[in-house]
Amino acid sequence: MTFAVSANAYDRFVGRYSYGLCDALATVAAVGAGASVLDVGAGTGAGTRRLVELAGAVAAVDPSEPFVEALRERFPAVDVRLALAESLPFEDGAFDATLAQLVVNFMTDPGAGVADMRRVTRPGGVVAACVWDYPGEMTLLRVFWEAAAELDPDGAEAVDERTRMPFGRRGELGELWRRAGLGEVENGEIVVSAEYEGFDDLWGPFTEGVGPAGRYATSLGPERQGALRAEYRRRLSVPDGGFRLSARAWYAVGRA
Repeated sequence: MTFAVSANAYDRFVGRYSYGLCDALATVAAVGAGASVLDVGAGTGAGTRRLVELAGAVAAVDPSEPFVEALRERFPAVDVRLALAESLPFEDGAFDATLAQLVVNFMTDPGAGVADMRRVTRPGGVVAACVWDYPGEMTLLRVFWEAAAELDPDGAEAVDERTRMPFGRRGELGELWRRAGLGEVENGEIVVSAEYEGFDDLWGPFTEGVGPAGRYATSLGPERQGALRAEYRRRLSVPDGGFRLSARAWYAVGRA
């Protein structure tokens, strides 16, 4: 699944959380100086930026052409390629660590994607990923879908990430890792947060169609979208000025 939106729109959506999320994922994966790392589904590069700071050689892939263009512009020293996780354009054992942040649940074939992540990781190297806790403590998205379900139960049901996204519950990602043949699998949670200047700062990316929630919001007519905006804000109960939202992700890490 690709995100055919501008890099800036994604940065203002969940990209706000990516640097801290990548930092925590790299910590559990024990990524350190001198390591060669592949960032799978790198998006616009907020997480890639942290890997560049931490590791030795960094490569990145993403299936979205706008995101790949942004990655190449922002990180000229990174080997950036347009590719799917299920068909990574690298040799066997090319990396010390392969990380996938917020992407496994969007793969067409997650089993094949994780298997190829394992393939390009050296024996004994680390494969790690994380996925939002959609039905729980990913506040931005959970509350959005709560508001959508209240106003449009039938229309929202088919695209509600709380129920439609795989691997969004504790332990599910770890089970996928074990089925892919990875060893020493560990599961856990990562909690990060993002700052917003105000509710309009939060709401804007939804109107640009970012992700499943954004595509749902932009499918609505002006009146229904306005009602959704109002219900969403009511449920978030945020102040008129700046505020911060927390978000939890589940991670799995294992050895090739």
